Order: sequence, then C-alpha cells, then structure tokens
Amino acid sequence: MAKIHSFESLATLDGEGIRYGVFFTGCPLRCVYCHNPDTWFDSGMDYTAEELVKKIKRYKPYFKNGGGVTFSGGEPLLNADFINKTAPLLKSEKIDYCLDTSGSVELTDAVKICIDNAGMIILDIKFYNAESYKTYTGGEFQNFVNIGKYCSDKGKRLWLRTVVVPGINDSEQHIRKYAEFAKQFQYEKYELLAFHTMGFFKYDKLGIENPLKDKKALSNEKLAEFQKIVDNSR
Repeated sequence: MAKIHSFESLATLDGEGIRYGVFFTGCPLRCVYCHNPDTWFDSGMDYTAEELVKKIKRYKPYFKNGGGVTFSGGEPLLNADFINKTAPLLKSEKIDYCLDTSGSVELTDAVKICIDNAGMIILDIKFYNAESYKTYTGGEFQNFVNIGKYCSDKGKRLWLRTVVVPGINDSEQHIRKYAEFAKQFQYEKYELLAFHTMGFFKYDKLGIENPLKDKKALSNEKLAEFQKIVDNSR
C-alpha cells in the first residue's frame, strides 16, 4: 500500500504521448524553489497496487503513441517496492510506466528493479556540483549521480530536466556547466524549465516559510536563450 497525493488524467508534459500522472507523497529533498511543498507531507489517500491499476486502466484507450502512466511526486522512488508490485499488473494490461524522479534516494536493489521495469526515466538535474546541491536541496548529490549513471549503463530512455531560477542558476556560465555535466549521461533530451510562482500560495496555506517569496518568474525569452545553449552543446 502507498499514500498518493493526487492524480492527473490526460497529462501531456511528463513523458511521451498522453499519460496518467500519479503523484506520491514524501520527498527527501527540500528544494528552495519547490512548487509542490504539499507533497512533502503524509497527505493523500492509501491505495493498494490493485486499486491503483484499476483506476489507471480506465484511461487505457488514451495511451496511444507511447503514452502510459507517469509516477511522480514527491519522490516516486521512495515507493520503489510498491511500484515493483504494481509493475506486473500494469504489464498484464500492456500499460507502460515512466518515472519522473529527482534521483535523490539510495540505489538499492528495489530502486534498480523499479528503474529496470520503467519504459523511460525523467531525471531532474538540480545542480551540477555537490555543494550547490546540498545548499539548495538539502540532499545527497552522489545519490542522484549514481541513479543517473545506472540509467545510462542500463540503456534506459532518459530525459533530463533542470529548473532555471533567477539569481541562483540563471547565467550563461551556469547553463554551460549544466550542459557539460549532462554529457556523462546517455540521454535523449535535456529540457530547461522556467522557475514560476504559481505554487507560492501553497506555502501560505501550509504555513511554511517560502525562501524565494520575493523571487520573480524566469522570462520565456531567457529560457529560450538558455535552451538554445543546451541544445547546441550536444
């Protein structure tokens, strides 16, 4: 059984095709720019693997052109054992799953199996060095590196993502360092995402201090400029 925060039906941004998003609760990181702080805590509803698959398969007719379910969060790999129980049920329904992960957990046997059974992985590159990673996420950089390299060594389909935050990593120098760092992984696509303020209300609602409350969103123009640097670096 696992605690699930929320669902997103007919999602199109978290993997190929039309997908069904499953957002688990719990995350070992505390990213200063997190837009889903409501997933940090023990909220949501408990589901068994059978109950979850029953819910997912209602949307099976939409899973065309590479679609399927995307496990996100929070951090889905905290629930590797649960996903591993769910995987054969999904397979019996011919439903593929994608992991949208920060790679912030230890590379245990259960996590390896979870990755092995995934159709693809979306991996967040929070920062390209251990010092910044610790400062801005509170997590262990090596966990992320280990998972990224495991995905590459296993030949998994891998998409990379980085959130670009004004005043933290929004310079050409930073972006070039990200692009260089990413070369150690075998990936299909590297997408930059703009920091936004749409989740700020959640901090107020939960009574949590928002360390970036005075920060403005990154402009689309700046994002496009940085994305071009990443694309041209390959």
